[in-house]
Amino acid sequence: MRWGVITFPGSCDEQDVYDSLKREMGQKVKLLWHKDELTGHFDCLILPGGFSYGDYLRCGAMARFSPIMRGVVKFAQNGGLVLGICNGFQILCESGLLPGALVRNAGLQFVCRQVFLRVEESDTPFTRETKKGQLLKLPVKHGEGCYYADPSTLEHLHKNRQIILRYADAKGKPSPAANPNGSLDNIAGICNETRNVFGMMPHPEDACSQFLGSEDGLKIFSSIVASRNDRETRHA
Repeated sequence: MRWGVITFPGSCDEQDVYDSLKREMGQKVKLLWHKDELTGHFDCLILPGGFSYGDYLRCGAMARFSPIMRGVVKFAQNGGLVLGICNGFQILCESGLLPGALVRNAGLQFVCRQVFLRVEESDTPFTRETKKGQLLKLPVKHGEGCYYADPSTLEHLHKNRQIILRYADAKGKPSPAANPNGSLDNIAGICNETRNVFGMMPHPEDACSQFLGSEDGLKIFSSIVASRNDRETRHA
């Protein structure tokens, strides 16, 4: 499977994503620069975490205008798989590929810790190797991870089952205490209507080895691999 990991000025997690895919999973991965046009064939593009353009204006607001984003938008519109992690999630919202926005954490403090996530939907290319209701343990590290959407958008997300991950406690219950940033409805990850674009605040690349305290992040990446293999089989 061919992966593209996009680096923006201020990105800091692209190497972690690269290493998780390359070393832990043996995947073909290419680092892509934000000023380049998107060329070549990819099965999945990843927008990693960090502080693109120093988070000036709003997180992701400047990165959306990078030349490569024209290709990312077209790739997504043509059904390509796109995963945005943390700052990547923010960029996807700013570029209009996902609804809503990520704003300052409710406590106005940077949060860096392990959290539990409850899988709300398992019929996506990004969660097919999980079960609905399953708990994943992943780290978060952000200052602007509070997901917000207006009431009509939130209703639309519920109706179309686009809420994929929620912050929960160790027993799987979404609660204010389990919410690290004040996200609306404990939302930790959403997808678009066609389910090929996924944004999440927690970092799966930092949970791909027991050495890091969890291997649950592999379930996100292995789901993408399984989805691609199924699509290749159907086309064959």
